[in-house]
Amino acid sequence: MPAYHSVFLDEPNQHIIGNFALLPLRTRTRGPALQLSPLPPDITDLTVDASHESYDPLDEVLSLFRANTFFRNFEIKGPADRVLIYGILFVSELLGKIKPGMTRREAEKAVMNIALDTNFAIPGDAGFPLNQAYEAPRDRNDAEQLRNYIMQMRQELAQRLLNRVYSDGNVPSKWWLSFTKRKFMNKAL
Repeated sequence: MPAYHSVFLDEPNQHIIGNFALLPLRTRTRGPALQLSPLPPDITDLTVDASHESYDPLDEVLSLFRANTFFRNFEIKGPADRVLIYGILFVSELLGKIKPGMTRREAEKAVMNIALDTNFAIPGDAGFPLNQAYEAPRDRNDAEQLRNYIMQMRQELAQRLLNRVYSDGNVPSKWWLSFTKRKFMNKAL
């Protein structure tokens, strides 16, 4: 059975830096991403469907995370798949920081410290774990725009993950924490 690929592969007019797609996001975090409209009151981050106009790559990362972590191989079919891979690796890193007895406030502090950290590798940097699958940005301006987009993506993804892990209150979901030891494609950010 093959891994699940991004539904944004055929998205028209994708802005691409290197071979990483800068897709529109539904976010309140400042950054270079184009803004999608907010969800209507009757739909939440947990219930948004892939066919909805405000469904974004971060919703996709969280909905496909558990299924895709079981695959050691992932055939990359386009720039949107690279966004999905990066998001899954980042979620894995965040889940590793959430411990079973942590309150939401403690987890938020640990997770947001990682999400807000500006010292992270982007494609082309020596410390980036998947340089063989990602192209480096053309120039310094592209590198800065990619870094800002990934920073925006990391912050929003951290918030949405916390909402899922702590959807039942102040105790983390055992379901989500059961994936803390799995490594997607045997990689970590």
